[in-house]
Amino acid sequence: MVGNHTVESMLKAMQNTLNAHQLKRLKGVLSANLAVETNTVEDNENKNLLNSFLTAKELEGCSERTLKYYESTLAHYIRETSAPLTQVDTEQLRAYLTDYQDTHVVGKVTIDNIRRILATFFSWLEDEDYIVKSPARKIRRVKAPVRVKEIISDEDMERLRDGCETIRDLAMIDLLSSTGMRVGELVKLNRTSINMGERECIVQGKGNKERKAYFDARAKLHLEEYLRERNDDNPALFVGLCGNHARISICSVENRLRSLGKKLQLPRVHPHKFRRTMATNAINRGMPVEQVQKLLGHVKIETTMEYALVSQSNVKASHRRYLG
Repeated sequence: MVGNHTVESMLKAMQNTLNAHQLKRLKGVLSANLAVETNTVEDNENKNLLNSFLTAKELEGCSERTLKYYESTLAHYIRETSAPLTQVDTEQLRAYLTDYQDTHVVGKVTIDNIRRILATFFSWLEDEDYIVKSPARKIRRVKAPVRVKEIISDEDMERLRDGCETIRDLAMIDLLSSTGMRVGELVKLNRTSINMGERECIVQGKGNKERKAYFDARAKLHLEEYLRERNDDNPALFVGLCGNHARISICSVENRLRSLGKKLQLPRVHPHKFRRTMATNAINRGMPVEQVQKLLGHVKIETTMEYALVSQSNVKASHRRYLG
């Protein structure tokens, strides 16, 4: 890599040929051009490292959505940092996170998500021997206040069902609410994934891990009715309502539920709310957390335990039973 030593060597070689004024002008031209060249090399190296990281994560089975989140977060960091990725230190990372929070006015959860992605990236650089030690190791998790997250009440769930204008949407809502599957898992389902007799389906979860999910009788009836109405040969379980009946996308499901919620004047209707509602109801009705973990496809039981904080109705009932 070029630098000050190279510039000084060139000037020394020309000092007997050029006068002081000419040497000064030459120094300015060399410094400017070599700095641009150096920055270009560093930018290319940073981009190559990012692309290698994304390729590695794709091979590990990360979803397209996760990869895009990684790419946008890390690309923003690379644009904002002046140091090569292999020379970043802990203080630079802390300064970036602090500045991001101040300039973007975001909450602690968002900052911790960025910290987590940076930590994953620099740990990968360490594992691949690009750096000796990750500068993100010393940056602790950003603690955010634990908020009581909303679920869909039984009454609102019935309003959503009654508000569906198509049997497809009704089948989607029933499947989301009874299985608790992720929206990314829902859109990957094929007709062959469904076993109507056993009321179960094979779901492809995170990291391409398969698991069984179970649905209730109402979901079965509406799925059967929806599939009877289909006149296309697309293997996807859920497809668009018009055009070439292509497999439905995550955005389409999210937009459909959001529009339905707005029409019915219900607060923040989105796919993950059905998952949280299913898990909360299971825990409140006494299902062992280990079984809820298996149903949801969580790797760590701590993730499942977060759902136990959603509702305090079971705590209130226990208090009245044992202490009231």
